[in-house]
Amino acid sequence: MTMLLKALIVDDEPVARKVIREYIEDIDYLELAGMAENPLKADVLMNEQPVDLLFLDINMPKLSGIEFLRANSRRLRQPMTIITTAYAEYALDGFELEVADYLVKPFSFERFLKACNKVRDYYTLTQRKDEPGKEDRRDHFFVKCDNRLEKILYDELVYIEARLNYIILHTSTRPLMVYLTLKSIFGQLPADRFLKVHKSFIINTSYIKSIQGNTIDLGTAKVIISQNYYDQSIKEILKDGMIKRS
Repeated sequence: MTMLLKALIVDDEPVARKVIREYIEDIDYLELAGMAENPLKADVLMNEQPVDLLFLDINMPKLSGIEFLRANSRRLRQPMTIITTAYAEYALDGFELEVADYLVKPFSFERFLKACNKVRDYYTLTQRKDEPGKEDRRDHFFVKCDNRLEKILYDELVYIEARLNYIILHTSTRPLMVYLTLKSIFGQLPADRFLKVHKSFIINTSYIKSIQGNTIDLGTAKVIISQNYYDQSIKEILKDGMIKRS
């Protein structure tokens, strides 16, 4: 059965909505869930039906796309988001909010399809992981890197670093640059082995050599624990495994 992703277009420009709608119609795994000319109407539509993917403009009346993402960051069912805008300067804000991709208008169908494929691949991985009755015992995963599929062993993945619109997988043998978000890959990693200690870093806890203050020594690198993640990170790392003087 082919996965069908429900997509919502949020853009105040009628021409832009028309172009994106036509692009969606040409992709067999996308289904148009609706169109809204501003984020407030989009919020109503999202409350009425499930939405898997947002095509979100930035400069809109009353509420910008970035403000809308921040306001909806705690939504229980948060859809993936592809920014579609004429303003390249907001890219950093978008990727800090872990959007799937950032398309600068005017964009080609080929570029649009590439962004959508990234979202489809993420949902495919998520669906496999959440399939009931099946425990994932794999010791590896695959990522696309430089037009080839690279096999990554969990045992060799030391830490992951987020950059603007890509991540770097730091393995024990080599670093790999991959066009994914930290959020998308974190959901696929074994929770008992990998820990997010910063908005830009995920670590493999088995590589921890020592912790001094807010710095984790992984042997080949040192990673900072951010203040927002510190208490929970230390709790997860120790897990009552610290021997204290009696």
